[in-house]
Amino acid sequence: MTLLLSVDVQQQLMTIVDELGKASAKAQHLPAPITSASRMQSNRHVMYVLKDSSARPAGKGAIIGFLKVGYKKLFVLDDREAHNEVEPLCILDFYIHETLQRHGHGRELFQYMLQKERVEPHQLAIDRPSPKLLKFLNKHYNLETTVPQVNNFVIFEGFFAHQHPPARKLPPKRAEGDIKPYSSSDREFLKVAVEPPWPLNRAPRRATPPAHPPRSSSLGNSPERGPLRPFVPEQELLRSLRLCPPHPAARLLLATDPAASPAQRRRTSSLPRSEESRY
Repeated sequence: MTLLLSVDVQQQLMTIVDELGKASAKAQHLPAPITSASRMQSNRHVMYVLKDSSARPAGKGAIIGFLKVGYKKLFVLDDREAHNEVEPLCILDFYIHETLQRHGHGRELFQYMLQKERVEPHQLAIDRPSPKLLKFLNKHYNLETTVPQVNNFVIFEGFFAHQHPPARKLPPKRAEGDIKPYSSSDREFLKVAVEPPWPLNRAPRRATPPAHPPRSSSLGNSPERGPLRPFVPEQELLRSLRLCPPHPAARLLLATDPAASPAQRRRTSSLPRSEESRY
């Protein structure tokens, strides 16, 4: 019996949360609710609900409004337009029933949240605040001067003064004109053609092409590349070469070669001149 009652109570609470989210979205002219029971189960947000216990029917009371808060990691700009990584407590949804507004219920609910969360009003970040919420914060907490942001969150002056933990400053974003695909040294390197070592860089001699070259059976033949730079002609290269006489150490090694026996040397020396000339 207790299990059935707990399941029934849980279902009633889920229905209440869904209805409050729909009423808040309608009051803010939003296309869809941003507060629902399924979303509250999938995140770590906190929902403060204000209830009038003396209201009827049947002494069960009536819900006046709710305030949803949660910590979020944000990238915000300070007054110098520097990027800061922070994780403040954010006001995510705030709603008081239309028939009970301007009776102090909103301030009572908001003040209770500040005491429970132990934060100051200027330390909060507000997600897409409505004009009514901005007037509410200005009237009760003197929050008027905002720091412009590029996202949907609104922060007020003094937000960075008492952040716990303090905001982590990110390096400033480089202007698009300063971003280059590669450095100047890389560009100079790309201008120099890399050549293979000699003799691989020697271009093969080309035969005289026929008047009508035969048609190739393959498609997409690659063109033949020429030399990367002019080289020394072969005849001039041969003329520049000089034959070096054998080193005295080489003669000594031949004379003292242990593999060659005296008999082999005698047979070699006894060959006639005509046979020696053939080798």
